[in-house]
Amino acid sequence: MAEFVGAVDQGTTSTRFMVFDHEGGEVARHQLEHTQILPRPGWVEHDPVEIWERTNSVMQTALRTGDLTPADLAAIGITNQRETTVVWDPRTGRPYYNAIVWQDTRTDSIAAALERAGHGEVIRRKAGLPPATYFSGGKIQWILENVQGVRQAAEQGHALFGNTDCWVLWNLTGGPAGGVHATDVTNASRTMLMLMNLQTLDWDDELLALFDVPRRMLPVINPSSHPEAFGAARSSRPLQAAIPITGVLGDQQAATVGQVCFAPGEAKNTYGTGNFLVLNTGTEPVRSQHGLLTTVAYQFAGAPAVYALEGSIAVTGSAVQWLRDQLKIITSADESERLAGTVQDSGGIYFVPAFSGLFAPHWRSDARGAIVGLARYHTGGHLARATLEAICYQSRDVVEAMERDCGVHLDVLKVDGGVTANDLCMQIQADVLGVPVSRPVIAETTALGAAYAAGLATGFWRDTDELRSHWQESKRWQPRWSPEQRAAGVAGWQKAIARTLDWVPVP
Repeated sequence: MAEFVGAVDQGTTSTRFMVFDHEGGEVARHQLEHTQILPRPGWVEHDPVEIWERTNSVMQTALRTGDLTPADLAAIGITNQRETTVVWDPRTGRPYYNAIVWQDTRTDSIAAALERAGHGEVIRRKAGLPPATYFSGGKIQWILENVQGVRQAAEQGHALFGNTDCWVLWNLTGGPAGGVHATDVTNASRTMLMLMNLQTLDWDDELLALFDVPRRMLPVINPSSHPEAFGAARSSRPLQAAIPITGVLGDQQAATVGQVCFAPGEAKNTYGTGNFLVLNTGTEPVRSQHGLLTTVAYQFAGAPAVYALEGSIAVTGSAVQWLRDQLKIITSADESERLAGTVQDSGGIYFVPAFSGLFAPHWRSDARGAIVGLARYHTGGHLARATLEAICYQSRDVVEAMERDCGVHLDVLKVDGGVTANDLCMQIQADVLGVPVSRPVIAETTALGAAYAAGLATGFWRDTDELRSHWQESKRWQPRWSPEQRAAGVAGWQKAIARTLDWVPVP
């Protein structure tokens, strides 16, 4: 009998494969980064072929290092970076263009034109968000209009669209030899949020017409957890066996499941390339009035969809990578904590990493990054600490918007993701918010959530109550700042935000 469940976690900067036991404990993992392609300011791309090769490699290595065979896996789940757009030829399996990443801003003119034409309200009503560069609708339109031959190929049925969940799933299940072209409601609601109707959970013809996207290039939309919806992994070199793929979730929804936020009012914050705070709002969508996104949290087979409010922040962990890769003041992300710890505070400087504009709750594509308050006195330590503070202040902005929308005041913030290994950053988060911060034993809850979705579909786990029983706290940080110190810090942050606005023209 298979004793484990595997999860592919295809993220913005890396891909990993993790294996979990029945208690939700980690048994094996392997992770590899992929190249960040930056052809122009504001453009961010990935090579889909490299992502697929990395997926194969991490699966093979994780199984080998865990001394496991494919027969040990009861099922596989997939979770992924959302909104990142891939268009490929199903006859050959070759992408027509690089994947356009969720952080990319090249579709600014498309989003602005929709707003000017009065279509913004239609999109908000049906899809739950404003026109913005973040989402995939504009990215597909850009590829159709700017990559030679793709429009004609799409109309002839020779071009498929997918987020990276679709791309990995299609390749895992056979690729050109019968690969499954499907997604789940969370990716459809986020990856193509401008094209999927939140009420019908299907592609919306009016929204498709706004973006001039042929329906035949879109994947089938399924529940997030289903025993038969996603086929079986059979083409990946490390597997060489038909293992059912029974769970697919966008990364932030997967983390919501991994943090067992199954009741309305429960929330989590994931710290990765960006930050994503998700609040479960139950089986009816809540329309935000304060810059948050209405999205699908998850849907299990045979049950109605559960909705959420989300605050999406573009640049948090990737700001630390910027210190490493562009400024080269650290050699690894882990070193940011040591460098920031060399000073007592940021010395009055603020770093707003609006490299791709500002996402929730501001939604200002005209903003650009700024470091303000500099004096000759400041060191790399001050900049490193200001970078960690920026992660925390941006999260506070989202929490405040969520409280205004729902009237929910968080008593504790449940956190997960790679940045939560930085104890100093988590202490700053508690200080900035003024509420305790709680990290679970398994901080990489994105992969865990995908595994939970897959295991629920096959009966590996009985129900969500059983999953709740596995959640355990690893560490808790209590706020230390005085109310006066917190208020002063927030006021300075708001001044810094104001300095980033109106920096680039809006098309």
